[in-house]
Amino acid sequence: MPRLASVHVMAELDELATRFRDFGRSSAARAPLYGRLAPCIADEPEILELLGVAPAEQQLPVLLFAAVHHLVLRGDEPDLERFYPNLVGEPDSGDPFPTFRECCRRHSDALRALIATRSTQTNEVGRCSQFLPALGMLADEVGTLAHLDVGTSAGLNLLLPRYEYRFSPGGSVGGPSPVVLDCATRGGVPVPATLPDVGASIGIDIAPIDVREDEEVRWLEACVWPDQADRFARLVAAVELARQQPPDVRRGDAIGALPELVGEASAHGHPVVTNSWVLNYLTPSQRTAYVATLDELGNQRDLSWIIAESPAQTPELPIPAASPGEDITVLSLVTWRGGHRVVRRLATTHPHGFWVHWEHRGTTRQR
Repeated sequence: MPRLASVHVMAELDELATRFRDFGRSSAARAPLYGRLAPCIADEPEILELLGVAPAEQQLPVLLFAAVHHLVLRGDEPDLERFYPNLVGEPDSGDPFPTFRECCRRHSDALRALIATRSTQTNEVGRCSQFLPALGMLADEVGTLAHLDVGTSAGLNLLLPRYEYRFSPGGSVGGPSPVVLDCATRGGVPVPATLPDVGASIGIDIAPIDVREDEEVRWLEACVWPDQADRFARLVAAVELARQQPPDVRRGDAIGALPELVGEASAHGHPVVTNSWVLNYLTPSQRTAYVATLDELGNQRDLSWIIAESPAQTPELPIPAASPGEDITVLSLVTWRGGHRVVRRLATTHPHGFWVHWEHRGTTRQR
């Protein structure tokens, strides 16, 4: 029996090692620090084992990196901090792995506690740039909107009307604001002349983060890759803005909470559900149930749903894929009017909203 257990553990470690090697190859361009560390971690069973306390679906390189980043942000690892571009002006160009390994050994208990109780959460406010054109289209059609953001984390995307947008080409919308979102456009993105009127903004998250709690915000910051200092800076700015008037974020799962909250939001405007790089964390059966819930709600009242997900990772969604296994962020709009559902593929986008390539020319899929 012990031998069988050992074989099982070795298989799990081999799988984790493969994930880190794959991550190192795929992230090297976007996250050089993690790209250098990942293949080294793959050869260190002692570090790989730290992920064993996480649920199976969360045993991912980004969770370990976020846990270590959290310690660095807390000031527990000044020696490692010098390698983090978001924290120092001139990061150390030497080999970060020996210092990273010592950090993991020294703080193994603290890292296990974080890994066991946390999940990767992003509040990428840049995604508001890809939502805005679709919201503008809806506002032109139905007037005042009521925004429901699913998987909202700290609810920073609910602050969409309080940000300033600079589309190139397309012009500026909103502001002035301490949070400025730049977005390159192609294909005639329908940038609205003004921000849409939003009568209510409600977020739903299974484990919401309170922007008033420093430790909670630190975890959110830790989930940003340190090489992407611009994302880190605008997250910090968005949190400061949110603390002035905290968003309305409710604890709940994506399926069970929707019916009541859609009904609540409908009293304040046309309900619009958004989700961005959230549904890939659900199981296939959960995604199927999520779509079924929205279909049921759409049969009862007019409803809109803006999707920013990867068709390859969320095949259960009604996203019109351009090719089999399309692994890019696709922006789609699903509307229910009088119980009739229409699906429109609008654009492909950068996962963090840095660019939008518009595709929609009025063609739709109907059901």
